[in-house]
Amino acid sequence: MEIYADIKYLKGVGDKRAQLLAKLGVLNVNALLHLFPRTYEDWSKIVSIAQAPFDEACCVKAIVGRKPSAHMVRKGMTIYKTQVTDGESLLQITIFNNKYAADKLKVGEALLFFGKMPGNLYAREMLSPDIEKPEGKQRIRPIYPQTAGLTSKGIENLLETAFKEIGDNIPEDLPSWIKDEYSLIDSADALRNIHFPESHDMLDKARRRLIFEELLMLQLGLIGLKGRSKASTSAIVRQDCSREFIDSLPFTLTNAQQRSVQEAAEDLAKPYPMSRLLQGDVGSGKTVVAAALVYNAAKNKLQSALMAPTEILAQQHFRTFANFFEHTDITVDLLTGSTPAAVKKDIKARLKDGRLQLVIGTHALIQKDVRFENLGLVITDEQHRFGVVQRSELGEKGMNPHVLVMSATPIPRTLALIIYGDLDISVLDELPPGRQKIETYRIGSDKRERAYNYVKKHLDDGRQGYIVCPLVEEGETELAAAQEYAERLKEDSFLDYSVGLMHGRLKAKEKELVMAAFAAGEIQLLVSTTVVEVGVDVPNAAIMLIENAERFGLSQLHQLRGRIGRSGFKSTCILISDAQNEEATRRLEVMTNTNDGFKIADEDLKLRGPGDFFGARQHGLPDLKIADMLTDSNLLRETQAAVRTINAKDAALSLPENSGLKSAVARLFGTTGQTGMN
Repeated sequence: MEIYADIKYLKGVGDKRAQLLAKLGVLNVNALLHLFPRTYEDWSKIVSIAQAPFDEACCVKAIVGRKPSAHMVRKGMTIYKTQVTDGESLLQITIFNNKYAADKLKVGEALLFFGKMPGNLYAREMLSPDIEKPEGKQRIRPIYPQTAGLTSKGIENLLETAFKEIGDNIPEDLPSWIKDEYSLIDSADALRNIHFPESHDMLDKARRRLIFEELLMLQLGLIGLKGRSKASTSAIVRQDCSREFIDSLPFTLTNAQQRSVQEAAEDLAKPYPMSRLLQGDVGSGKTVVAAALVYNAAKNKLQSALMAPTEILAQQHFRTFANFFEHTDITVDLLTGSTPAAVKKDIKARLKDGRLQLVIGTHALIQKDVRFENLGLVITDEQHRFGVVQRSELGEKGMNPHVLVMSATPIPRTLALIIYGDLDISVLDELPPGRQKIETYRIGSDKRERAYNYVKKHLDDGRQGYIVCPLVEEGETELAAAQEYAERLKEDSFLDYSVGLMHGRLKAKEKELVMAAFAAGEIQLLVSTTVVEVGVDVPNAAIMLIENAERFGLSQLHQLRGRIGRSGFKSTCILISDAQNEEATRRLEVMTNTNDGFKIADEDLKLRGPGDFFGARQHGLPDLKIADMLTDSNLLRETQAAVRTINAKDAALSLPENSGLKSAVARLFGTTGQTGMN
C-alpha cells in the first residue's frame, strides 16, 4: 500500500470511519502514522498480585478461577465479579455493566489484567481492568487521542493494519549525514517504535528522532517563508541621523531604547538587509525606536512602511508617528480598508513617486497596486497575528528592504528562537519613567459590587476605566453578551456615569468614534470585549476589571492589563473569577504576583503549550505533533546547528540528498510542489 493513500482505503476503515479519523486530522495513511500516542500503558512489566502497588496502573498475569457472577445493582446497572490467581495470591475482578468483557473470562484461561488496585493488603481488587490474552500484548501499549465513535484500541488496531500493509514503503526524509552526526534511528524504526515500542530505550530513540525531524522541518520551512534574503540591498543608510531625531524629542529615551536604536542603525548601514525583532513588554516604548529608524531612512531618501494587524492599531500608530514628525519635513499617511477611494488613490500616487515617506496601514498595504519608489524599511507590528506569507509580501515591494518586527507580546526565548530564528533580537527591558507597576487582585463574583464601587471611586477622581466583558459560552454570541452586560451596568451600578461599548462587530469607523470619545474623556467607563487587547492607548485610564478572568490565557490577560498604567496614576486591575481548578488558580496567581511580561510568557507556555500560545493559529505556524519547545530545548539547539549547516551547503534544498527534506517541509506547511525555500 502507498503511504499517501486515502485513509478510507486502509483495511478496516471505509467511509464512515474515515470521517471520524478526519476529525483527528487523519486524511491519509501517512497522517495515521503521525497520529502519535498521547501516553502509554506498560503491559511489558508483569507484577505479582501481592506486590502490585496501590492506586497505580499495573499489569497482572493471572488465571481465571471461576465464572463471573452477575449482580444487578439497580435497573440499568449490572456488576460482574470473579476471582483470578497468579498461583500465590487471589485478586477479585469487578466489571461494571459490560457483559461482553465478563464473557471473555473463561475458567482456567491465563489473561493479562491492566488497571489500578484500590483497597488494602487483605483484599486485592481491580475495578473494570483492561483485559487481553497474553499473545502479543505483553508490551508497552499506546493510548491515542480519541473522538466519539473511535476508541484508542480501535486506532491501535488500525495502526497494526497500516504497518502490515505498508511493509517497507516508509520513506526516509533525512540525509544520512544528519542521522549519523546526531545519532538518529531510521524513520521506519522511529514510527514503528513510537506506536509499538520494543523497549523503553527504543521508545526514547523514536521520540528523539521524530522530535528532531519535526523541529528541523519547522525551522527550514520558516526560513523559506520568511524570505530573508542573503542578497545585497540598495537600501543602505550611509548617514546615521538617528541622534538628530532623539535630541529633538521632549523626553529622554531609556538606556534600552537608545541601545536598540544603535543596534538597528548599525544594521541599516550594512550592505545586506536588516532583520531585527524589537521585543518589549507593554508600554516599553517600541514606537519611538521605530520612529528613529524611519527618520533615519527618510533622511537617506528611503521610504518606510508599517503594517499593523488591526485598523485601531494602525490609526493609533498614525497619530503617534504624525506627532513625532510634526515639526519635520517627513510625510506620513494612513492606508486601511476603510480609507476613502479618492484618498487611497492619492496615497498610492505619492508612494509611487516618492512624495510620501512613511505609510502606515493594515493588509491594504500588500495589495498589488500599492507601489513604492524606493521602499527601504518595512516594519510589522504584532507580527504573529499575520500569516507567514503575508509577512513577506510587503517586503517584496522593495529591493530587499530592511525589516523591523515589533512585538508587545513577550515571547519565551525558546519560542522566539523558532518563530524569529533568522532575526537579530533587541529587547526593551526597561519601562520609561512614569510608568507605574499595576496592582492586580483576584476576587470572587460575590465581591463584584464592592469592585464596582472601587471602579466608581476612580471615576469620581477624574480617572477612566475598562470593564472587559465575560467571554461568552458556546451558542451565545459575543455581541449579545457584550450589549446585555453594558446595558445592565448603565441602568444599574453605573447609572450616573457615561458608559461606552466596544466590541468586535463594530465597523472600523464606529470603533474609531468610540475610542475617540473615550480618549477625549467623554466616556468614563468603556465596557469592551478583548478588542482592546492591542492598540488602545488612553493614559487617563487607571482601573480595569476583567470578568471570568480564568477563561483568558495568561499572555492575553497581561496584554489587557497593559491598557492601564500608561501614565503617572496609580493603576489597579481586578480579576473576577470563581474558578477552583488547579490550572486556573495557578494562572491567576501568576498575574497577581508579577508584572514582568517575560515571566508571564514562560508560565503561559508551560500551561498552554506552544500550539495554543498565540491562539487561533493566527501566527501561521503549523501544529507541532510531538515536539515541545519548552522541554525539548536541547534538541532545538541541535536542530538549529543542523539548519545552519544545511543552509551553508544547499539553502534551496536542491541537491538530491535533500529532496526528502524539501518534500517534508512542503507537507508540514501545507504547500504543494514548493517549500517557500529561497
